[in-house]
Amino acid sequence: MYARELISDDIPPLKTSDTGERALAWMDEFRVSHLPIVNNVDFLGLISESDILDFNSASEPIGGHSLNLSRPYVFDYQHTYDVLKVMASLKLSVIPVLNDKDQYLGLIHLSTLLQHFAEMASMKESGGLLVLELNLHDYSLSEISRIVESNDAKILSLYISSHTDSTKLEVTIKINRTDLSAIIQTFNRYNYTIKASFHQSEYVDDLKDRFDSFMSFLNI
Repeated sequence: MYARELISDDIPPLKTSDTGERALAWMDEFRVSHLPIVNNVDFLGLISESDILDFNSASEPIGGHSLNLSRPYVFDYQHTYDVLKVMASLKLSVIPVLNDKDQYLGLIHLSTLLQHFAEMASMKESGGLLVLELNLHDYSLSEISRIVESNDAKILSLYISSHTDSTKLEVTIKINRTDLSAIIQTFNRYNYTIKASFHQSEYVDDLKDRFDSFMSFLNI
């Protein structure tokens, strides 16, 4: 999925004629700590709550203040992984999206991005989780898939994590079955190291409840 597909129409951009008070009110209403400043389709920069609180008078137009705005953005054709990387590295609550002519198209809210990745990870699908630990050179997606499917199961999602100072990989697999005992036995026969497994439906329900509560906190 690309950035253009996650653009939200719910949060309007600020204009230089808007006051700091309006900006703070919108930040509170939409539960964000940043808002873009846009004149027509020109993206001028991203203003933060702390920027506005530093104003001598929040009742004056934003354009009347001396601003040193950051200008982070993504292009509409960039993948959502790129969007996540920018937002995480800069700790942003929103990220502006521009087209290839540097024109402002809209913004992506952090909650929208999290919802997207939760759907990618099959967060709300029932099933079990299995965490494998293996050497980098032993990783084979085709073999892992074959082992799971040989037990009449399907992989819903798969995530790989590693550390720069290690040759080990952790492979977290979401599987469409809550009882993973037969699958675990098969992995053991192939000498895989099972680091963790969660095959109780209560765990999956708790994970879904935690995610739903977090989404409610972000007010989506």
